Amino acid sequence: MLKLICFDCDGVLFDSRQANIAYYNAILKNFDLPSMGPEEVDYVHSHTFHQSLEYLFQSPGEVDAALAFGRTLNYQPFIPMMEEEPHLREFLDFLRPQFYTALATNRTTTTHAVLLYHKLADYFDLVVSALDVTQPKPHPESFERILAHFHLEPAEAIYIGDSRVDEAFARNAGVTLVAYRNPQLNAAYFLDSFADGPALIRTLLGG
Repeated sequence: MLKLICFDCDGVLFDSRQANIAYYNAILKNFDLPSMGPEEVDYVHSHTFHQSLEYLFQSPGEVDAALAFGRTLNYQPFIPMMEEEPHLREFLDFLRPQFYTALATNRTTTTHAVLLYHKLADYFDLVVSALDVTQPKPHPESFERILAHFHLEPAEAIYIGDSRVDEAFARNAGVTLVAYRNPQLNAAYFLDSFADGPALIRTLLGG
Protein backbone atom coordinates (compact mmCIF):
# COMPACT_ATOMS: atom_id res chain seq x y z
CA MET A 1 0.00 0.00 0.00
CA LEU A 2 1.38 3.37 -1.01
CA LYS A 3 1.78 5.64 2.02
CA LEU A 4 4.54 8.14 1.24
CA ILE A 5 5.12 10.51 -1.68
CA CYS A 6 8.62 11.97 -1.64
CA PHE A 7 9.82 14.76 -3.92
CA ASP A 8 13.07 16.21 -5.16
CA CYS A 9 13.26 20.01 -5.04
CA ASP A 10 15.11 21.50 -8.03
CA GLY A 11 13.51 20.54 -11.31
CA VAL A 12 10.49 19.00 -9.59
CA LEU A 13 8.92 21.44 -7.15
CA PHE A 14 10.51 24.33 -8.98
CA ASP A 15 12.06 25.25 -12.27
CA SER A 16 15.16 26.55 -10.52
CA ARG A 17 17.55 26.41 -13.42
CA GLN A 18 17.80 30.18 -13.89
CA ALA A 19 18.28 30.73 -10.17
CA ASN A 20 21.08 28.16 -10.03
CA ILE A 21 22.73 29.61 -13.13
CA ALA A 22 22.64 33.15 -11.71
CA TYR A 23 23.92 32.03 -8.30
CA TYR A 24 26.90 29.97 -9.47
CA ASN A 25 27.78 32.46 -12.19
CA ALA A 26 27.92 35.15 -9.50
CA ILE A 27 30.48 33.06 -7.62
CA LEU A 28 32.50 32.44 -10.78
CA LYS A 29 32.40 36.14 -11.66
CA ASN A 30 33.86 37.03 -8.27
CA PHE A 31 36.92 34.98 -9.21
CA ASP A 32 37.11 36.37 -12.76
CA LEU A 33 36.08 33.05 -14.28
CA PRO A 34 33.75 32.57 -17.26
CA SER A 35 30.11 31.68 -16.85
CA MET A 36 29.02 28.04 -16.83
CA GLY A 37 28.44 26.06 -19.99
CA PRO A 38 25.56 23.59 -20.50
CA GLU A 39 27.41 20.63 -18.97
CA GLU A 40 28.30 22.62 -15.86
CA VAL A 41 24.73 23.87 -15.54
CA ASP A 42 23.43 20.29 -15.63
CA TYR A 43 25.89 19.28 -12.92
CA VAL A 44 25.13 22.05 -10.41
CA HIS A 45 21.40 21.53 -10.95
CA SER A 46 21.46 18.14 -9.21
CA HIS A 47 24.50 18.17 -6.88
CA THR A 48 25.26 19.75 -3.54
CA PHE A 49 26.77 23.19 -3.10
CA HIS A 50 30.12 21.67 -2.08
CA GLN A 51 30.15 19.14 -4.92
CA SER A 52 29.27 21.86 -7.42
CA LEU A 53 32.13 24.11 -6.37
CA GLU A 54 34.55 21.19 -6.44
CA TYR A 55 33.38 20.61 -10.02
CA LEU A 56 33.64 24.26 -11.07
CA PHE A 57 37.00 25.06 -9.46
CA GLN A 58 40.27 23.28 -10.00
CA SER A 59 42.54 23.24 -6.94
CA PRO A 60 41.61 22.62 -3.28
CA GLY A 61 42.69 26.17 -2.47
CA GLU A 62 40.35 27.59 -5.11
CA VAL A 63 37.51 25.42 -3.87
CA ASP A 64 38.03 26.60 -0.28
CA ALA A 65 38.03 30.23 -1.41
CA ALA A 66 34.88 29.68 -3.47
CA LEU A 67 33.16 27.92 -0.55
CA ALA A 68 34.02 30.81 1.76
CA PHE A 69 32.71 33.38 -0.71
CA GLY A 70 29.60 31.34 -1.48
CA ARG A 71 28.68 31.22 2.19
CA THR A 72 28.73 35.01 2.32
CA LEU A 73 26.62 35.39 -0.83
CA ASN A 74 23.01 36.03 0.12
CA TYR A 75 20.80 33.55 -1.77
CA GLN A 76 17.62 35.53 -1.07
CA PRO A 77 17.75 37.55 -4.34
CA PHE A 78 17.89 34.31 -6.32
CA ILE A 79 14.85 32.66 -4.70
CA PRO A 80 12.26 34.70 -6.67
CA MET A 81 13.87 33.35 -9.86
CA MET A 82 12.63 29.88 -8.89
CA GLU A 83 9.30 29.19 -10.58
CA GLU A 84 6.87 26.82 -8.91
CA GLU A 85 5.85 23.98 -11.19
CA PRO A 86 2.29 24.26 -12.57
CA HIS A 87 -0.41 22.35 -10.66
CA LEU A 88 2.03 21.43 -7.88
CA ARG A 89 -0.07 22.93 -5.10
CA GLU A 90 -3.24 21.22 -6.33
CA PHE A 91 -1.41 17.88 -6.38
CA LEU A 92 -0.09 18.41 -2.85
CA ASP A 93 -3.63 19.26 -1.70
CA PHE A 94 -4.83 16.04 -3.33
CA LEU A 95 -2.23 13.97 -1.47
CA ARG A 96 -2.97 15.28 2.00
CA PRO A 97 -3.96 14.00 4.47
CA GLN A 98 -4.17 10.50 2.97
CA PHE A 99 -0.42 10.27 2.29
CA TYR A 100 2.74 11.34 4.05
CA THR A 101 4.73 13.86 2.02
CA ALA A 102 8.48 14.42 2.23
CA LEU A 103 11.27 16.25 0.47
CA ALA A 104 14.75 14.81 -0.17
CA THR A 105 17.10 17.32 -1.75
CA ASN A 106 20.78 18.01 -2.28
CA ARG A 107 20.16 21.65 -1.44
CA THR A 108 21.74 22.73 1.82
CA THR A 109 21.27 26.00 3.72
CA THR A 110 18.77 27.41 1.21
CA THR A 111 16.20 24.60 1.45
CA HIS A 112 13.95 25.98 4.18
CA ALA A 113 14.27 29.58 2.94
CA VAL A 114 13.02 28.47 -0.48
CA LEU A 115 10.03 26.61 0.98
CA LEU A 116 9.13 29.50 3.27
CA TYR A 117 9.37 32.11 0.52
CA HIS A 118 7.12 30.08 -1.76
CA LYS A 119 4.78 29.18 1.14
CA LEU A 120 5.22 25.43 0.64
CA ALA A 121 6.77 24.45 3.99
CA ASP A 122 3.46 23.33 5.52
CA TYR A 123 2.86 20.87 2.69
CA PHE A 124 5.69 18.56 3.81
CA ASP A 125 5.73 16.31 6.87
CA LEU A 126 9.51 15.95 6.67
CA VAL A 127 12.29 17.75 4.80
CA VAL A 128 15.74 16.17 4.50
CA SER A 129 18.45 18.30 2.91
CA ALA A 130 22.11 17.53 2.29
CA LEU A 131 22.83 19.23 5.63
CA ASP A 132 20.85 16.58 7.48
CA VAL A 133 22.90 13.58 6.31
CA THR A 134 26.52 12.55 6.15
CA GLN A 135 26.22 11.37 2.53
CA PRO A 136 23.96 13.21 0.06
CA LYS A 137 22.07 11.75 -2.88
CA PRO A 138 22.55 9.42 -4.67
CA HIS A 139 23.56 7.66 -1.43
CA PRO A 140 20.34 6.27 0.09
CA GLU A 141 20.90 7.78 3.55
CA SER A 142 18.33 10.54 3.00
CA PHE A 143 15.61 8.07 2.06
CA GLU A 144 16.58 5.65 4.82
CA ARG A 145 16.12 8.50 7.28
CA ILE A 146 12.72 9.36 5.81
CA LEU A 147 11.50 5.76 5.88
CA ALA A 148 12.67 5.34 9.47
CA HIS A 149 10.87 8.54 10.49
CA PHE A 150 7.55 7.24 9.18
CA HIS A 151 8.22 3.57 10.09
CA LEU A 152 7.73 2.51 6.48
CA GLU A 153 9.26 0.05 4.03
CA PRO A 154 10.63 1.08 0.59
CA ALA A 155 7.67 -0.60 -1.13
CA GLU A 156 5.34 1.86 0.60
CA ALA A 157 6.96 4.93 -0.97
CA ILE A 158 7.66 6.57 -4.30
CA TYR A 159 10.20 9.23 -5.23
CA ILE A 160 9.48 11.91 -7.81
CA GLY A 161 12.76 13.08 -9.35
CA ASP A 162 14.11 14.51 -12.57
CA SER A 163 17.83 13.71 -12.79
CA ARG A 164 20.30 10.85 -13.08
CA VAL A 165 21.20 11.52 -9.46
CA ASP A 166 17.55 10.96 -8.52
CA GLU A 167 17.45 7.81 -10.62
CA ALA A 168 20.43 6.36 -8.74
CA PHE A 169 19.06 7.62 -5.42
CA ALA A 170 15.75 5.79 -5.83
CA ARG A 171 17.49 2.65 -7.05
CA ASN A 172 19.92 2.66 -4.11
CA ALA A 173 17.05 3.12 -1.66
CA GLY A 174 14.95 0.41 -3.28
CA VAL A 175 12.14 2.88 -3.94
CA THR A 176 9.98 3.23 -7.06
CA LEU A 177 11.02 6.22 -9.17
CA VAL A 178 8.56 8.50 -10.89
CA ALA A 179 10.51 10.49 -13.50
CA TYR A 180 9.29 14.06 -13.70
CA ARG A 181 9.51 15.60 -17.17
CA ASN A 182 12.51 13.46 -18.09
CA PRO A 183 11.75 10.50 -20.39
CA GLN A 184 15.45 9.59 -20.50
CA LEU A 185 15.47 8.21 -16.96
CA ASN A 186 15.11 4.54 -16.11
CA ALA A 187 11.89 4.84 -14.12
CA ALA A 188 8.80 2.78 -13.41
CA TYR A 189 6.47 5.71 -14.11
CA PHE A 190 6.67 9.04 -15.91
CA LEU A 191 4.92 12.29 -15.07
CA ASP A 192 4.93 15.29 -17.41
CA SER A 193 2.61 17.49 -15.37
CA PHE A 194 1.35 17.52 -11.80
CA ALA A 195 -2.11 17.89 -13.32
CA ASP A 196 -1.75 14.17 -14.09
CA GLY A 197 -0.53 13.39 -10.56
CA PRO A 198 -3.89 12.24 -9.12
CA ALA A 199 -4.38 9.80 -12.00
CA LEU A 200 -0.90 8.41 -11.42
CA ILE A 201 -1.62 7.88 -7.72
CA ARG A 202 -4.86 6.09 -8.53
CA THR A 203 -2.93 3.83 -10.92
CA LEU A 204 -0.38 3.06 -8.21
CA LEU A 205 -3.22 2.19 -5.84
CA GLY A 206 -4.68 -0.15 -8.43
CA GLY A 207 -7.69 2.05 -9.12
